[in-house]
Amino acid sequence: MLYAIISEDVDNSLPLRMKARSAHLERLQQLKDEGRMVLAGPCPAIDSNDPGEAGFTGSIVVAEFASLVEAKAWADADPYIAAGVYRQVTVKPFKKVLP
Repeated sequence: MLYAIISEDVDNSLPLRMKARSAHLERLQQLKDEGRMVLAGPCPAIDSNDPGEAGFTGSIVVAEFASLVEAKAWADADPYIAAGVYRQVTVKPFKKVLP
């Protein structure tokens, strides 16, 4: 089943993101390599693909997990959690309809 992991950053999270970014991306790459990743990416704080110093307001991951419990456990182990990047993380089942 697919799950959406919707994360909301703390204010001024960019320096915290930069410290944990490589470890965060390694985990996402592992999901991709396993064929479980649908999409993943950050939400820019401004209307730009490169928000610069404005940074990001959160992230969205849609990926396949065996259960909601497994998806939540994966989200809880994100290096961005340990680094204090995320204020809140919501994990819920997701049904892909398009494309």
